Amino acid sequence: MLPQQEALPLLDDPLEWSAFSREVPEQPGCWESSVAIQGMHCAACSMTVEEALLQVPGVVSAQVSGASQRARVVWAAARVLPSVWIGAVYAAGYGAVPANDAFANERRRVENRQALWRMAVAGFCMMQVMMYAWPAYVARPGDLSAEMEQLLRWASWVLTLPVMLFSCGPFFTSAWRDLMHRRVSMDFPVALGMGMTFVVSTVGTFQPQGLFGREVYFDSLTMFVFFLLTGRWLELRLRDRTAGALEALMNRLPDGVQRRCSDGRFERVALRRLQVDDVVRVLPGEAFPADGVLVEGQTLVDEALLTGESRALERGLGGAVIAGSHNLGAPVLVRVERVGVQTRFAQIVALMESASLDKPHLAQLADRIAKPFLLLVLLAASVAAVVAWHQDPAHAVMLAVAVLVVTCPCALSLATPVAMLASAGALAKSGVLVRRLQALETLASIDTVVFDKTGTLTSEHIGLSSVQARPDMACAQALALAASLAQHSLHPVSRALLEAWQAAGAERGEAHLRPELRPVSETQESMGQGVSARVHGLAGGASDLRTVRLGSASFCGLPAPPPSVMSVFLSDESGWLATFELQEQVRDDARECVQALLEDGIAVRLLSGDQAHAVQRLADLIGIAQAQGGCSPEDKLASLREAQQQGHRVAMVGDGLNDGPVLAAAHVSFAVGLGVPLARAQADFVILGAQLTAVVQTLRQARRTMRVVRQNLCWAAAYNALCVPLALFGWLPAWAAGLGMAASSLLVVLNALRLSKLSASTVQGLPS
Repeated sequence: MLPQQEALPLLDDPLEWSAFSREVPEQPGCWESSVAIQGMHCAACSMTVEEALLQVPGVVSAQVSGASQRARVVWAAARVLPSVWIGAVYAAGYGAVPANDAFANERRRVENRQALWRMAVAGFCMMQVMMYAWPAYVARPGDLSAEMEQLLRWASWVLTLPVMLFSCGPFFTSAWRDLMHRRVSMDFPVALGMGMTFVVSTVGTFQPQGLFGREVYFDSLTMFVFFLLTGRWLELRLRDRTAGALEALMNRLPDGVQRRCSDGRFERVALRRLQVDDVVRVLPGEAFPADGVLVEGQTLVDEALLTGESRALERGLGGAVIAGSHNLGAPVLVRVERVGVQTRFAQIVALMESASLDKPHLAQLADRIAKPFLLLVLLAASVAAVVAWHQDPAHAVMLAVAVLVVTCPCALSLATPVAMLASAGALAKSGVLVRRLQALETLASIDTVVFDKTGTLTSEHIGLSSVQARPDMACAQALALAASLAQHSLHPVSRALLEAWQAAGAERGEAHLRPELRPVSETQESMGQGVSARVHGLAGGASDLRTVRLGSASFCGLPAPPPSVMSVFLSDESGWLATFELQEQVRDDARECVQALLEDGIAVRLLSGDQAHAVQRLADLIGIAQAQGGCSPEDKLASLREAQQQGHRVAMVGDGLNDGPVLAAAHVSFAVGLGVPLARAQADFVILGAQLTAVVQTLRQARRTMRVVRQNLCWAAAYNALCVPLALFGWLPAWAAGLGMAASSLLVVLNALRLSKLSASTVQGLPS
């Protein structure tokens, strides 16, 4: 029994669930948990853990990634507790701990240390055994007496014992676990080959005149184990870079925070006890524990990992800070506005966890063929041994060993997920979150990019230039009424009106004189059109209740405005109330982004709900030839599907706020902007910063990723096509088979590791 199993009942406390789980809004009563799986070595292992989890009543779904060593489990709290389904993982012979466990780094260090010791013991013994085996290889007839040869065999046997008992421990443990559960993993044929080689060589040592006494294979065995352990240790180190990066992000939040009490003193409390409106003190070098605003002090903050902004940002009184960013300057006091799963940090972590567990189609195919392939390997090894047995039993056994070892499909199972995980990590560092790894494969094949306009090609910060109101209503009152509706929308225009109301009188210190927001009810938002609500007391009476609309002219039932200004209208049941003229700015890198896409052979289109003249003017400015304005969400969706029916592979780029249907219908999609609600975004990629050229970087990185995946798959296929016949015909000794197996897996991982950094070609021609 693993030590961690003793603590499983502690996870059944509902207060602990939020530390490693989140509630699933789409499935009431269900929780989604992320756990790190211990003891997995291959694709067959991941499928075994999945099957063990899915057999537990109350587990709704389970996904396990062999590349990231993580599992995502959705479970019904009314039917099963965490200790039960985690216990099922232990019962299957593996370990499981919460993904954000504080001791994950320490466990990885222990695992690396043990792997290094096993490799070192195997390497030392291999060198000594080779010294004892060398005389038998170079001696001429009569040079080596029978007694001396037997003594060298005995010495080799003694030196092989530590290798079998210590270095090979994980292989035999895994194989025994498989036998007990009547299944096959990639460790089983390897352990079987090791055991057969040791038994045959031991029999030859104790009975030199017997059936297997002609030759012993301790040198091949120790060399094979050393090469295999070396490959696994290097693979473990490389793979931990990805796991370590994710855990580093997840563990950015402090365990405890200094919260201000009612009497003004500060007490240290656990992070999960933090509540909205609490005031906390954050010292230099510490991470902000929640989303909030500064109420005392000013400092510099590092938001690089969360927004893609590489520069330190200034934050003063009233400045917003986000959980997971670091305080670089001075001690500050922060009033908490969002905690737990509501923070942007939690949403980013959820997206990264989701991506790390996603299985691309090619990886799913490798997982499906892994177990049948292993059974075929066992059959091929048995046939090879039977055919060669009558000539030389010892040679027949070693022939079977070579076949068992060389055909292990580790490289095939690692080819796709390792490359895509490395690429997703590189994109995350540059401010692009990958929601689905499969999207990288799809993005590499697109030939058309469709852009939305407002909040995508134009800046999210739209300014209010003028207000015109009905004679019986002051402009300030009209703005306050519009802000009352706008606060219930995330559209860039709504945010601009709300910000304009908040700024009214603030520069002159007269913010207290601005009209207050009015109470509204029955708020409804029509995507891309506007917001409507019932407003109380609009005509002066407390019981007065009117329907007010804020949005486009058609939405408000008004005639279309002149085609020269960007206008938003306010109306009630009696007609027009006010007109708000807005100004928007084109993103600084919009033209560079469009030109880079055109140079890469990608067709670019613009679809927008804004007026046709404004859309065409923007298209001409940044170099888009095909532009269409006045589009409703249904019009955008119809245009997108028309392009798809013509055979185009389309990527959609929007602000993630009112483009949900189009983003979901596109082959692949991007949500751009800091205002994107990550938990609800329909996009496959989320660009955290303000750089539109991240679309080009992601496209180029996706193409580069698929090149690496194809290289890995070709290498894995070529390796098996070349080495399997050599092993079957007896031309590949066991030690060479082990070297080939280790080298193939290592080559795949090293090739994928090139994707962990964006290459020069990925950012070539883009503004820095």
